[in-house]
Amino acid sequence: MRSNELAKPTYRKLLIVVRSRLITSYRSSFLLPCFALLLGTLLAGCPSTKGDQATGQGPSSERPNIIFLMDDQHRWDALGFINTQVKTPTLNRLAQNGVFFRQAVCQAPMCVPSRNSLMLGLYPHQTGVFRNSGGLQDDELPNKTLAQYFQDAGYETAGFGKTHWGKYPTSTRGFETRYVSEIPEEGAIAMAKQDPAAKARYDAEVSAMGPGEENNLGYLGFTSELPEQDHRDGWITEQCQKYIRQREDDRPLFLYVSYMKPHAGHNVPAGYEDRYDLDSITYAQQPPWDEDYAPHAAGVNRRDMYVDYWKNAPAEDWKLMTMRYYANVTWIDDMMGRVLQSLDEKGLLDNALIVYTSDHGEMLGEHYYRFNKYNLYESSVRVPLILSGSALPSPYQGQTNNQAVELVDVMPTLLDFAGISPNRNLPGIDLLSSQRREASFSTLHERDGEAAFMWRTEDYKLILVFRRKEAASAYTEADIIGGELYDLNKDPREWNDLYDQEAVVSVQKEYTQELLDHLQSLKQKGRNGS
Repeated sequence: MRSNELAKPTYRKLLIVVRSRLITSYRSSFLLPCFALLLGTLLAGCPSTKGDQATGQGPSSERPNIIFLMDDQHRWDALGFINTQVKTPTLNRLAQNGVFFRQAVCQAPMCVPSRNSLMLGLYPHQTGVFRNSGGLQDDELPNKTLAQYFQDAGYETAGFGKTHWGKYPTSTRGFETRYVSEIPEEGAIAMAKQDPAAKARYDAEVSAMGPGEENNLGYLGFTSELPEQDHRDGWITEQCQKYIRQREDDRPLFLYVSYMKPHAGHNVPAGYEDRYDLDSITYAQQPPWDEDYAPHAAGVNRRDMYVDYWKNAPAEDWKLMTMRYYANVTWIDDMMGRVLQSLDEKGLLDNALIVYTSDHGEMLGEHYYRFNKYNLYESSVRVPLILSGSALPSPYQGQTNNQAVELVDVMPTLLDFAGISPNRNLPGIDLLSSQRREASFSTLHERDGEAAFMWRTEDYKLILVFRRKEAASAYTEADIIGGELYDLNKDPREWNDLYDQEAVVSVQKEYTQELLDHLQSLKQKGRNGS
């Protein structure tokens, strides 16, 4: 925490500084829990500015800017400080000066339900959005959006890039300034209207990549012939930097910048592939079976198309595909760095909390030629999650956190940090508090009449398949039609299913009961085919 924080006149700020320094001093001491508990109690009861902030009153200079960086289909381990093959200097710096939540998972491994859960702070059974074919109109929203909370609390709200709500058209849902490169929102400035020639050039370049740019050519990729600003993400970055340079508002800022890459297609702007040595790239190794063995997700999402090509693809193609995914990761990392530099030049990072995450992962051919997401295996369901910035208390800086974390935890964490009270009970926890969850939860509704749920700790993962019910609380043990259980320490690739094996039957029973208890707690009835 910066020294000038001590000059801020609120009792709460002073206690945060004291707690931070005590935790730093006593990090290795048995007294740490006592100090943390005492100061946490004081913080909870002190006369903070929280009530004023929730209505947008009080001195805005005391409220932190919130900078929310996001991308699409980014594997949890495609980070330079996790995998040295990947080059992510911007995210490396954020993690070095912040906290990396190593066990974070999404609520559903696909764009629309995951992003609705993230931006509404609710599980899929509470939003009613389970698949990419779902979505909600404005008058169907079960909660305020994250942006709406900040706008109502007196923040200036600006959003650039992908939200992917799933029902169109929608409003900008709390963003005063809104730029979109692909999916329209009423009141937003769209790339297709502001620069239709550039959008047409981009669409022409990726036209052979198929729906979602996810056919085999989309994954193999190529070096783009277009300048950065003709790419959707390049255009978004350019508009965001222009906005930051011209901004004169003195309200605290909630800025959301969300990219469409590294999601396929792997058309990479010139220069980024050159940062990689193709010969050193390692790629997915296949399990010992010769079939689509995925009990909870077998056969979903164009499986034959991928198997037919990649099962016989040469090693060169596998390396190119993997390298180009990494190269797009590096490009996005570079653009995030440019946005942060622009913010820094305007002094907007002097008192800021920065969050970075993604909506789900990417299989890259793992688990018998599986690409994209649509399953509950590690590379699909886990996401990168970093909290950083000058406003982050110093005990969290440079830390790796191994607790169970979910994307629904992002909303309560950001709102509590800014002193904003939600208008309903949220299932997430504040990641900068003493709250902990015993396991993490995710869901998959891709096969008709079935629902798959994950219950995951650092040690084991249980996946149960149920006959689908409308309400989460209606599921019972009698509805279970299959399951998988993996020892994540001994079998991180999830090749050895232990379900029903005698040696771990106690784990299976314990996790099953915990998962059923969790489903019972989700009382709101779902919609859209739940």
